Amino acid sequence: MHGLGELEAAVMDVLWHEQPLKVRDVLERLETPRKLAYTTVMTVLDNLHRKGWVTRELEGKAYSYEPAMSREEAAARALRDVLASSGDPEAVLMHFAKSASPRESELLRRSLPRKKRSSTP
Repeated sequence: MHGLGELEAAVMDVLWHEQPLKVRDVLERLETPRKLAYTTVMTVLDNLHRKGWVTRELEGKAYSYEPAMSREEAAARALRDVLASSGDPEAVLMHFAKSASPRESELLRRSLPRKKRSSTP
């Protein structure tokens, strides 16, 4: 996901599949090539909280974490960031529109609000 490191993205993937989860729960569900320490996952979750990607609630002595947004909202936010950093968002959108499948084009058409026609010429 745009704006996240590899481990942060893996943690978010775990949380998008099941939540709320505590650090140990996330650690048990993470599929990484190397064994991670509890403190590593705790630091990643703390960083994600600081960045606004997750919310947390204290349950006893440990925090329980949930995504602050859905995967789809995060993808839309990433797209917005790409457009903002492109230098020419209009050109990027035009290239995207040309590459969209017929299904994607139809979804875009249906989701955009229709402008009301003025009754005055």
